[in-house]
Amino acid sequence: MSLFGKIFGSPDDEKSDSKIGWKQLNNLGQLSEIIEESDNIPVIVFKHSTRCSVSRMALRHFENEFDLDGKVTPYFLDLLNYRDVSNEIANKFEVQHQSPQLLLIRNGKCIYDASHNAIEVESLHRYL
Repeated sequence: MSLFGKIFGSPDDEKSDSKIGWKQLNNLGQLSEIIEESDNIPVIVFKHSTRCSVSRMALRHFENEFDLDGKVTPYFLDLLNYRDVSNEIANKFEVQHQSPQLLLIRNGKCIYDASHNAIEVESLHRYL
């Protein structure tokens, strides 16, 4: 690993030690699956910029607080590599694009979204 990688970590490091069983969101077709899936169990989508230290801190904070195993299906979007998916999320769920951003999808609709320091697991409990 490079010196930069040792200091700042790599995108794969950000998920590898996570206790969250993230599903990778990496194609537009998955958005239809998420909408359908959200009829049975709420879905969260964490939109993450792998080049942003604020996004990295928000992700780590969220993962450390996470206590919703089995209550939601978690999806992870590397928005730098899949910007088209990020743009379609903003369009389809009628939310302004943010990074980092957390969306809660239930019954095909975004019922909650937060960005930056407002991303907290505790806030999701009110909607579940």
